[in-house]
Amino acid sequence: MRPAIEDRRRPHNMRAYGGGEQAMVIRLCGAFIIVAAMCGSARAQDVPKGEAAFTEYVATQMRRAIGGEAVKVEGPLTLGIGGIQANLDRIFAFCNRNTSGCPKEISNYVAGVAQIVKDRTAPPSKEAVRIVVRTKEYVAASQAAMPKAKLQPRGLAGDLVMLPAIDMPRTIKLLDEKDNVALGLSADEAFNLGLANVRKHLKPLMSVAKVTQAGQIGQLSGDAYHSSRLALFETWAPLAKAHGGKLIVAAPATDTVIYIGDDTSTATEAFRLLAKNVSTRAPTPLSTELLRWTPARWEVVR
Repeated sequence: MRPAIEDRRRPHNMRAYGGGEQAMVIRLCGAFIIVAAMCGSARAQDVPKGEAAFTEYVATQMRRAIGGEAVKVEGPLTLGIGGIQANLDRIFAFCNRNTSGCPKEISNYVAGVAQIVKDRTAPPSKEAVRIVVRTKEYVAASQAAMPKAKLQPRGLAGDLVMLPAIDMPRTIKLLDEKDNVALGLSADEAFNLGLANVRKHLKPLMSVAKVTQAGQIGQLSGDAYHSSRLALFETWAPLAKAHGGKLIVAAPATDTVIYIGDDTSTATEAFRLLAKNVSTRAPTPLSTELLRWTPARWEVVR
């Protein structure tokens, strides 16, 4: 369940750069200082470290939040909640990396699952359809968690794919083919509607993205659909033009896109390292792949 339905109200992963939805430009070298500070030792919390104890701890929090729904421990890092499987492996990994942020992340996750339980019988609406960008690995995990579902990925670039999804007050649920039927839409119509709704939801790229100078990184963060901007390929053309046709981007987390206007090997490798560091610290990591803008499509930077 975890890979297919996710909490969309996350603290953004680059908090040291500032809060809320934002666009910023930072020095490339300074970014490593910030990341290093983020990776420092954290204050010990009361959350158990072992898999079994951690699972029971989260189950207890879940029972308090959900009330009448039966919450069962199905195995290490796996809970069963009224027919829904909740996988705790990603949040367990996050807690091992970020002790200080762990209690809040568990609270976010528990609240998200409680909302899923509440909303799971609600019919989808056309206004809530979105396109999200995820990895092929994510799709495989989601499909394994929901073997009867028929997800609808479309290739974007490299390991990244685009998927129609339903936006809920607190969660994002991948759109199943049966949801298309409920909406009265074909697969193409659902996909195009999702793109249109993402355009409506997000501010125009050039109104929030800053043109970077040599040695600088541009950043968009704080919105769960920032990574969906990669699906709106044509909107990046003006920014690429402002950078002299040189634009390298990465989406290390679902709510974060970073970019540079420099394609030299030195800048690219430093940018790749930053993307990996940010993704490692993110509650909702996405991809460390670098993409180069071209007039025709995104291309993976090898």
